[in-house]
Amino acid sequence: MDDNATSAALERYRAAGSDLSRPMEIDFFVAAPTQDAADNVAVHAAALGFATKVEPTEATGGWTCYCTMSLIPSYANVRAIEHQLDALARTWGGHADGFGSFGNAVKSN
Repeated sequence: MDDNATSAALERYRAAGSDLSRPMEIDFFVAAPTQDAADNVAVHAAALGFATKVEPTEATGGWTCYCTMSLIPSYANVRAIEHQLDALARTWGGHADGFGSFGNAVKSN
């Protein structure tokens, strides 16, 4: 988790046409060392209102728990969630590992 990386990512969404004053569905990535750790993160994140999905991470041999939520993507909101998920993940030896979104830019045909 990096303050500058979070700011830069949000700026890329804005530059691509997303309206950061409107909700966006954001996937927060949580890296976990084992499937059991990722599953535990998923259960606890789901209790906090996240939609979750666990998948193996071939590049590292670990696991990723995707924690998805629709929210207004302000810097403060995103950082608060990154910190919340990082604290949760550390219980099982994991850590927050960024976020991604398709944004909310209106597509024209």
